[in-house]
Amino acid sequence: MSNSTRCAACRFLRRRCRQDCVLAPYFPPTNPQRFANVHKVFGASKITELLKQLPVHLRYDAAECMSIEAASRARDPVYGCAGVISQLQQHIIDVQSELVKIKGELAVHNAQQQLQLENGERASEQQQDELLWLGSTQHDPLNLDQLLIQANDYQKSHF
Repeated sequence: MSNSTRCAACRFLRRRCRQDCVLAPYFPPTNPQRFANVHKVFGASKITELLKQLPVHLRYDAAECMSIEAASRARDPVYGCAGVISQLQQHIIDVQSELVKIKGELAVHNAQQQLQLENGERASEQQQDELLWLGSTQHDPLNLDQLLIQANDYQKSHF
């Protein structure tokens, strides 16, 4: 490559960019800050060594990973990517606990709804029983003692 089209790595390191430059495909001249960040964290020889050890089809992903780690280190010099991962894991734990809480509240709500439905059915059954009882007493309105005994028995069994 000529001096005017040196890759960002060779330009940063102030050297000639050879035709077989390992860094050229992954650190183009249009983004010099990317190599500067990676160089600051890993160093030029380590970057070159890592890329040469990998098969060609994995080198792009490795350069991307180094770039992401370097950018993370620039934002958070102590933890880098580990800090972001830790924050995301904590967020997952918080959301999972909130989900468990909401599922519990939903279960309580559903149980209350079911209980209300069952109580509504019981109330409906009680109303039907009362109507049947009243209907049966209308046939013999003069037997008041029997009516009072039946009403008392009904109250004991249902209340």
